[in-house]
Amino acid sequence: MDNQEPFADQRLVREIRRSSDAIMSGGEWPASIPAVGALLESGLHLGEGVTFLIGENGSGKSTIIEAAAAAYGLGPEGGTIHSAHTTTPTESPLADWISLVRRPGARTWGFFLRAETMHGYYTFQKELAGGNDFHSMSHGESFLAIAESYLTSPGFYCLDEPEAALSFSSTLAMMRVLADLAANGSQVLCATHSPVLASLPGATIYELGEHGIRRSEWRDLDIVSHWKTYLDAPDRYLRHLLD
Repeated sequence: MDNQEPFADQRLVREIRRSSDAIMSGGEWPASIPAVGALLESGLHLGEGVTFLIGENGSGKSTIIEAAAAAYGLGPEGGTIHSAHTTTPTESPLADWISLVRRPGARTWGFFLRAETMHGYYTFQKELAGGNDFHSMSHGESFLAIAESYLTSPGFYCLDEPEAALSFSSTLAMMRVLADLAANGSQVLCATHSPVLASLPGATIYELGEHGIRRSEWRDLDIVSHWKTYLDAPDRYLRHLLD
């Protein structure tokens, strides 16, 4: 048996599924979102390394990321398992409806990078004795500094649109961070609108929409075809928008 251990499933979180004791009424938000409904009905298997959730605004990406982070024990407004700061609670009840299928005995370290609430997390850090002053940095610099400070040790990382503050070159730098995490045995669950970030080799990609959730390849993603078409000929879009 010992010589089989290296081949054992080393994923920290293997699946997100509906809790057996989940209590909800039919059609209740966010279960009314097709992707969230699909998760509650069939579960969501996470791959090794990085798993991307891709979809339009309102498709349920951030709702699922937020719930997975809270179910893991991470601060719902961003941070580690030790984060307890809060501003205005806006979390959906999804975290109470799901459970994570975890590897027995797996470490609990992780971090939730939630783009829309990072300002509050920076204040929380500054108020800690010896905490970093991320407010003194530009928006993009602070995101990369967070990555360099907290996205290093093996663990489970939930990232909600980390590209929101990043330039093209900084997005490439974030890809390097994600690749390093995958290499050290971490798992990353990331919601993104970036076709650049989603091109990370070896990543598992799910596309969310009215269809629910489906596995996809990078080249088949709507965001990839749309960006390619737009950059090749912007006038195809602009003549309809600006006329």
